[in-house]
Amino acid sequence: MARLVLLSFRLGGTDGVSIEAAKWKAALGQLGHDVTEVAGEGPVDVLVPGLAIGAARAPNLDQLERAIAGAGLVIVENLAALPLNIAARDVLYQALDGRAALFHHHDLPWQRDHLSHLEGPRDQPRWRHVTINELSRRQLHERGIEATTLMNSFDCTPPVGRRELTRSALGVGDEVLLLLPTRAIPRKNVEGALELAQSLGAVLWLLGPAEDGYGPELDRLLAATSVEVRRGLVGGASVHDAYAACDLVVMPSTWEGFGNPVLESVTHRRALALFAYPVAREIMSYGFEFFDLADVAAIERFLADPDEGLLARNLDVAREHFNVARLPERLAALLEPDVTSIREPVAARL
Repeated sequence: MARLVLLSFRLGGTDGVSIEAAKWKAALGQLGHDVTEVAGEGPVDVLVPGLAIGAARAPNLDQLERAIAGAGLVIVENLAALPLNIAARDVLYQALDGRAALFHHHDLPWQRDHLSHLEGPRDQPRWRHVTINELSRRQLHERGIEATTLMNSFDCTPPVGRRELTRSALGVGDEVLLLLPTRAIPRKNVEGALELAQSLGAVLWLLGPAEDGYGPELDRLLAATSVEVRRGLVGGASVHDAYAACDLVVMPSTWEGFGNPVLESVTHRRALALFAYPVAREIMSYGFEFFDLADVAAIERFLADPDEGLLARNLDVAREHFNVARLPERLAALLEPDVTSIREPVAARL
């Protein structure tokens, strides 16, 4: 088996890229590979500060080459896909010139209005590309880069959360509790969640903080609504407790590269109301049964008489197509030809 490097802006956090990278690391470890984490921030094996999103200067090329030395394959998590540190990306391209690398693309610049003018991923003969949705794969194909789609994977038997204890800590009794398990930024459409909560007479629980300068707008929205809102994890609660405590998960986002709460709602056996953003439609095509954010009558009927069969059917679909237990075999099929073929040439080069 080979030594692999997993590299990104940051790793080991609660952001979606870090969470998915951790799943890949665990799966690669199950396959027998030795995985070293390299990032600009986070509890990683090798810290290269110049890789961080907010780094004051680019990483030194020699330092970066030392960090990836001896690796049979370098797996780049989003750093070349989303140009949040262009200087770091360009130094990384130099370090990977002629090397075997796999770029795991979670987002692409043209999918974000404020980044759409920036360059997308580059390609070389020994570089491969993986996207987390078909839309991104097709968009890369249109730009001359071939990629493979490997959607995110999930634990289909997550810990059982503490429903009553968590509701008590929130000060919620018999009221309907809607869970919005995301950060507050413009594309998350907090306003849509507030509108649904208003229609249902429900309490809204927003788990994540306001980011990207959205704080003043969020304060305005909360000041203008009569909806009771809870914010952040309380009383030592975990994410599993949050899903257990809620009656409905709401995902009003207008855009997500994937949208992990969609599948997390399924694995925690909770109904979901969402706005059908493009990648959500891909996910739904597997056979999931979700509620449209605007279909208040259907949501009210479910809340009055929950359909356990719907939740069970959704979980069956997740087990078949999105199960993290199957990630090692999927990665083996994706990576093994590269890992076995590149080991000797890279060793010779070093």
